[in-house]
Amino acid sequence: MKKKLVALLACVAMVATMLAACGGSQPAGNNASAGKAEAGLKIAIVTSLTGVDDGSFHQESYSGIQAFIKDHAGATVTPVQETTGDTTACVQAVQDIVADYDVIVCDGFQFAGIGTVAADNTDKKFILVDSYPSDAEGNEVALDNVYAMQFKEQESGFLAGMAAAFGTQTKKVAVVNGIAFPSNVNYQYGFMSGVNYANKHYDTGVEIVELPSYAGTDVTGANVGGNYVGNFSDPATGKVIGDALIKEGVDVIFVAAGESGNGVITAVKESAADDYFIGCDTDQYNDGVNGDKNVTLTSVLKVMGMNNTKVLNSIADGSFKGGNYLLGADTDSTGYVSASDRCQLSADVIEKLDKAYALIKDGTIVPAANFNGLTPDNFTGIDAE
Repeated sequence: MKKKLVALLACVAMVATMLAACGGSQPAGNNASAGKAEAGLKIAIVTSLTGVDDGSFHQESYSGIQAFIKDHAGATVTPVQETTGDTTACVQAVQDIVADYDVIVCDGFQFAGIGTVAADNTDKKFILVDSYPSDAEGNEVALDNVYAMQFKEQESGFLAGMAAAFGTQTKKVAVVNGIAFPSNVNYQYGFMSGVNYANKHYDTGVEIVELPSYAGTDVTGANVGGNYVGNFSDPATGKVIGDALIKEGVDVIFVAAGESGNGVITAVKESAADDYFIGCDTDQYNDGVNGDKNVTLTSVLKVMGMNNTKVLNSIADGSFKGGNYLLGADTDSTGYVSASDRCQLSADVIEKLDKAYALIKDGTIVPAANFNGLTPDNFTGIDAE
């Protein structure tokens, strides 16, 4: 009897061992995802020119990774900064670290070339912000292991233009950009569209001021005007441009220039007049503190952080789906800051902006962008109210 009991127990132990080895009744793919989530994703964020503390573009993107890590014990993030802005160097910076991370977040237009790296490392996941991946010949591609997001910056720029038109006392406003990458030109053209819309429907009578010596040249070589620093990490030149615009009578400046924009903000703070700036990409209200006042009129948003968090969650739970995505108001990925303690817009202005945002969201208004065939003087919905 005792021998039979021992044999029975041995058989049970053998079956349990076999079930464990086979993964029980759980599908193998789910086990792999659960194991990865439990171990914690190793994430890198690669930025160019400026780092994750730039107070604007990269910082907003980084915030989404930090939000994911807060909710996922064991997940880590390592910032990597490529300081030249050269597209080849940017791709090489990703190539140099690809073996060390599960997910690599690449911030900026200059990282499009990582398509070749991603195609060679299908076991890795990539999040590409502000560009779509390209192959070795420079052709746009969609890859299963790359979630690439671009944004309709012109939508947020439109709201900045309207806010500036309502906020100016001198009737002169301007936008200062970093480099005439498509995303920056989108902001510029959207801003101009918003000012023109306010002029047309609310009789604001506002002039958009451009300094010819700082006109931008886009990626096709076309002159797009505007006020371009030529860099995202040159606050000294940003201040020169800010001072020059203020001297021309501009009292509201939309700043879409990364770290270079800090120089514009300094110019606004040092101005003897009652001047304001509009923040970009993220809520920059804290950057406007100037003694006992704040010079931030509002900030317009490109909601990279939330979208980074969503994509990382999909990687962790196994639902990730690569592809190239254009994000805008319809997914709450563009917008502006309207909270009373984070902006200085009146209730009446907020009502007007919200009305315009609803028209953007349903497609009635489509502001001009770098390559959508529309102009700031003749965009879709310019007559809509």
